[in-house]
Amino acid sequence: MLVLLPPSETKKPGGDGAPLSLASLWAPSLLPQRESVLDALVALSADEDTAARVLKLSPKRRHEIADNAALRSAPTLPAVDRYTGVLFDALDAGSLDDDARGWLAEHVVIHSAPFGPVGALDGIPAYRLAAGTSIPALPAPRRVWAGAVGEALADAGASFVLDLRSEAYVALGPVPEGMSSAYVRVVTEGEGGAVRALNHFNKHAKGELVRALASSGAELSSREDFLGWARKNGWTVRPSGERELLLAV
Repeated sequence: MLVLLPPSETKKPGGDGAPLSLASLWAPSLLPQRESVLDALVALSADEDTAARVLKLSPKRRHEIADNAALRSAPTLPAVDRYTGVLFDALDAGSLDDDARGWLAEHVVIHSAPFGPVGALDGIPAYRLAAGTSIPALPAPRRVWAGAVGEALADAGASFVLDLRSEAYVALGPVPEGMSSAYVRVVTEGEGGAVRALNHFNKHAKGELVRALASSGAELSSREDFLGWARKNGWTVRPSGERELLLAV
């Protein structure tokens, strides 16, 4: 099983890992896209006013331009430790034992905007770039990434893909039609079976779900396996169409 996570806008600063090695990230086939996006993002950082406008930065966030300028030389952290925010706070990867973190390394990929999908323990620097931000001198993000990421997902050889990404990141690399996969929507259920999508609790539930999967060392190879694991572990998950699951909280 491969679990796809979205990134977070908020990130932990600093790090103690070696500088970014694009060739060492998950899916080396994405190296050309990574090189072009990093080159463009570093170049954009040379003009602070333009960078602030393109990245939609408030005056208080302008320091993040310096993060982008230093992408190739800054220290790194494992991706799952770099990101903060609701989902990653609920996952709390730093408190997991070695076996659970090993599970994350084997099964979890986080879809970043500048690097594409990266392994949970791949080292990345702090940066500022959102999924929908077009960088001058580059095509729109979807044109840069979607085809190449889809091919990388197909080449990963996963028997089942659990897609927990936001729709903005799904657009940057849809799971190919031929792969066994399920896109998870977090909902609350009311009377008569009516469901309502959630925002804050959507992210929190996804973080808790991945933590539970990692802590249990789950080895799942199909949607049916995942549904069985969910029932056994107290999660309310039900199918909604061929490629979607509803997680009720």
